[in-house]
Amino acid sequence: MSENPHYFIAIPIPFKMQTKLRLWQDFVKERLRYKHWVHPEDFHITLKFLGPVSSGIRSVINELTILERLPAFTLTIGNIGFFGQRSRPRVLWVHVEQTRHLSSLQKLVEKQMVHLGFAKEKRSFRPHITLAKRWIGHSDQTAVNDIQDHFQQLHTLLAVNEIMLYRIFPKQTPKYKVVHRFKLQEER
Repeated sequence: MSENPHYFIAIPIPFKMQTKLRLWQDFVKERLRYKHWVHPEDFHITLKFLGPVSSGIRSVINELTILERLPAFTLTIGNIGFFGQRSRPRVLWVHVEQTRHLSSLQKLVEKQMVHLGFAKEKRSFRPHITLAKRWIGHSDQTAVNDIQDHFQQLHTLLAVNEIMLYRIFPKQTPKYKVVHRFKLQEER
């Protein structure tokens, strides 16, 4: 990482859901081996990774105040997914429903940050909540399939009523600290 602090914009996961996802992690830990298990306070849904920001964090906050005009909404999360080879998946994550509201929110964040000079994301948006990274187990397709089968029907609702600007502290646990909260409009 460069000397400038790194930041990202994300949907936070409330404490009650952090607790539920921690139980999911505990279940998986008994079956799959990863080097890094995400601390529950660090669970989030990334909207935009900014990377290093030298001195313009105030302009990022100002540009994102537009988010406070958006309505709150609800997402369904559930099922376990993996990035990487099926027998040795490098990332373990929870699926997040990609709704119209979520897609619009992510596109707006992207547009506002590109307007400030941040690089446009080249990959398509795949909303998820990371549970673990860096596979260290033996190749085990059966265990991976069993985990997915176990979580296939487990779904829960997530109320999205705020967006966070986080700063990354790589040597701390938890690693992410809130810099600014953007409250969405409550339903009337």
